[in-house]
This record gives sequence, C-alpha cells and structure tokens, in this order.
Amino acid sequence: MHGGRLSQRPRDMVLDSRVGQAVLLAAALAPWAAASATEARDEPTFKADVGVIHVSVSVSDSRNRFLKGLTQGDFALFEDGIQQEVSFFSPTPLPLVISLLIDSSGSMTEKLATAQEAASRFVASLSPSDVGQIVEFGDHVGTLQEFTSDQHALVAAVRRTRAAGGTCLYDALYVTLRQLLARGDREGAERRAIVLLSDGEDTTSIATDQQVLELARRSGIGIYAIGLLSDDPAERNRVAFGEATYFLTSIARDTGGEAHFPASLARLSGVYQRIAEDLRCQYSLGYVSNNTTRDGKWRRIQVRTPGRRDLAIRNKLGYYGPGG
Repeated sequence: MHGGRLSQRPRDMVLDSRVGQAVLLAAALAPWAAASATEARDEPTFKADVGVIHVSVSVSDSRNRFLKGLTQGDFALFEDGIQQEVSFFSPTPLPLVISLLIDSSGSMTEKLATAQEAASRFVASLSPSDVGQIVEFGDHVGTLQEFTSDQHALVAAVRRTRAAGGTCLYDALYVTLRQLLARGDREGAERRAIVLLSDGEDTTSIATDQQVLELARRSGIGIYAIGLLSDDPAERNRVAFGEATYFLTSIARDTGGEAHFPASLARLSGVYQRIAEDLRCQYSLGYVSNNTTRDGKWRRIQVRTPGRRDLAIRNKLGYYGPGG
C-alpha cells in the first residue's frame, strides 16, 4: 500500500523536508491552520525524554468477551522482548477523551440516519467524567461540537451531520489527531481515543495514508475504525477497496484499537456497542523503560497474562524512543 497523493501534485508544490510538508498540509486544512501559527508551521511535537510509558490494555477470553477483575500481578509487560517492571496499574478505566469521526460524504446519504442513531447510542454510553467531540468529513473536515461532557450537545451535533461531496478521510484523521495532541500530555490521568466511521476510500485528502499512520503511531492515541464497505463483489475487487480496508485495519492494530467491517448496516449499532464495552473494560498499565538509548527508534511493546494463556491481549504495538 502506498499513499503518495502529495507526489501527484506539481513538482513545485512537493517539499522535501518534513517541515515543508507540514506547512503545505496545515495551510490546506484551514481553519485549523489559522487557529495556531506555530501549529501550522510544525509537525506535532513530542517530548524528547520519555518518562512513564502508558499502555491501555484490552483483555478478552476465548468467547471474545471482555474480561474484568484481573490484578497487576496477572500482567507481564515486555519492551523489545525484555521484561519491564509495571510501575502504574489501574483496573478501572481512566477518564476518556474521545473524538467521533463520521463520514458525511455523498455516498452516506442512505446510511446516515442509521449511523446517526448508532453514534448517538454510543455517546449515551459515555460516563460523566468522559469528554467527547464530534467531527464530520466529506470534501472538508468540520468540527460540529468541541470537547464537552454534555451528552445532549454531542448527540445534537451527531444529528447535524449532512451527506454531500467526497471523502477526505486522511485529512480528518490528521486534523483530529493534532487536536487531541494539542490538549496536552495527560497520559496517566486520561485516555485518548478516536472512533471513526467511513463507507469508502479516501478521495480528496491532501494528507497521505503514510503521514497519518506515522502521526498515529507517535501519538499514542487508540483508533477504532468502522468500515461500511460495499458488499458488491465487483466493488470489492477494486484496488482502492483493498487499500481502504488495509489502511483502517493497520491504523487500528498499530494504535491498540480495533477495526470492524459489519456485514450489514443493521449491525452498525452492535459494533458501536462493542467499542463502548471495550473502552469501559480496559486496564491501564505504565512502566519506565530500562532502555536508556537515545536513538529515536521504534520500540515494540508486548503485554501478556502468563497465568492465563487462553486470553487475548490487545494494546498499542509500541512507541518511538527519545532521539539522540
């Protein structure tokens, strides 16, 4: 899979440096570029020094039921194959900061009412300590409701989505990741997540799939993807269909979320319920890496339950260590 949309633009618009790409992308994603001159000039920044590495963990049994009631001693945590000491543990989920992204492209016209109802039920599952925002994307990205714990305001925003235009999926994820990162680093005090609904491949974004995947891996934000992809055999055989499926699967897997591809629109509500249950049952773990090397390289995280080998564990795949 390759995401070279920027390379398809005129040569004078293609900038070689990471900073140059950020300028081009931020300028195209107005009005967010106007909101912060600094943010428009630079890629999101990450701390040079890594302290406690926080990991949200989902545990399910052989019947795919989420499991609660485990203790810190039930978990073993590894970085690049080397066991680490768990220094932080919470058996109850930390408060959630969540962005709901809803595809409002023209192809969603017949599906949007069902999607609105399912997303509204998801909002009702949030706890009073959780905050959320509602973002729609078609030809452009629009924030319909800024972060709030007011569920009535969130539901009202969901119901304001209107279907029209193309699909700027990558831009929507890029912008939302930046918005969540702009809230500041409060790992250990809250969890951040994105729940994304889309019915097709990207058609209008300036951001590329690889830019979004890289930002998602660096962010530590869990992404749950719902793909309402066509069940038409001819449609499924298209290369773009396979790329859309691969992208949603990859970004969810890498960030510790999960990708869902419901067989029918009628199952959408159940998928949202499944994601809500997942988020309610997560464990929060933290550790200080014993790797003091400052090479900026990817470090793989593995979480296991040695006494319960029948359990399935899901967490973010890793993080980038501090730079040299």
